[in-house]
Amino acid sequence: MVKSGKQARRAGALADSPSHLMHRALQLALDVYAEELGTDGPTQRQFAVLEAVSQRAGLTQTDLVKATGIDRSTLADLVSRMTAKGLLDRERSTLDARAKAVRLSAAGEAALAAARPRVIAADKRIMGLLPKAKRDLFLDLLSELAAAADAAPEEADLARERQELAGDPA
Repeated sequence: MVKSGKQARRAGALADSPSHLMHRALQLALDVYAEELGTDGPTQRQFAVLEAVSQRAGLTQTDLVKATGIDRSTLADLVSRMTAKGLLDRERSTLDARAKAVRLSAAGEAALAAARPRVIAADKRIMGLLPKAKRDLFLDLLSELAAAADAAPEEADLARERQELAGDPA
């Protein structure tokens, strides 16, 4: 029998570690995602890129980093592979000639359309593991953590600037 609530969390140091618990939850979410999408569907990160590009065509890779939270080097490799697979098209940005804008190809649009219902099914399965009364709170808390992650680079830049102004090169 699986314990729930606070009883389940009192099993040891790992049971009280937010980072460990989030990692376990991520493993579960990715497993459910893989079961729903199968071997022919996009990975979770590929889906995030396709969805972000579908929302706003012409994003640069810098824009995609901000939209998806995927780090710059991973995203560059991902976009390169997705372009080679024919899911994305790249062209010079009209706003910045140094940057490449990314658009969905016809194959990318088809892959996204096929994946969306399966991703929704995966999300429903994951949320179904939680009591109905806690699902909105769970999403709110995840959103707060995501917002903190989005703000972290800007806060680090501000801290560096304050140190430099104070004469501490750190």
